[in-house]
Amino acid sequence: MDLPNIFCPNKACSTFGKKGQGNIVCYEMYGPNRTKLLRCRICKTRFSERRNTVFFGLHTEEDTIAKVVRCLAEGDSIRATARIMNLDKDTVYRIFDRASTHCQKVLEHLMIDLHLEECQLDELWSFVKKKRKI
Repeated sequence: MDLPNIFCPNKACSTFGKKGQGNIVCYEMYGPNRTKLLRCRICKTRFSERRNTVFFGLHTEEDTIAKVVRCLAEGDSIRATARIMNLDKDTVYRIFDRASTHCQKVLEHLMIDLHLEECQLDELWSFVKKKRKI
């Protein structure tokens, strides 16, 4: 884990949003995957290394989650992915729901300054789909 790229999630903290301040430390590990529990030295806020990731709140191993997302991205159904990965379909659905919500948040953040109209986004998507077929 790259601690210099992590920042304090507490909006009231003086280091909120500032990376590389040296204020984030790992003080404990928990769970079967040895997930790191981090703490801000300034405001004492504790948070998981999985905070703001698709993995947060899911008890499935990260490698399995990544494989499930890849299956779904390839167009496999939730039931087919559950059979392929030997998981319960409800687990696959939770992973799908979490991944889609996370993707939506990331895309909203990345595209906020583009000021594109809906028809422009539609054209952009059509262009991407055409390029993928080649």
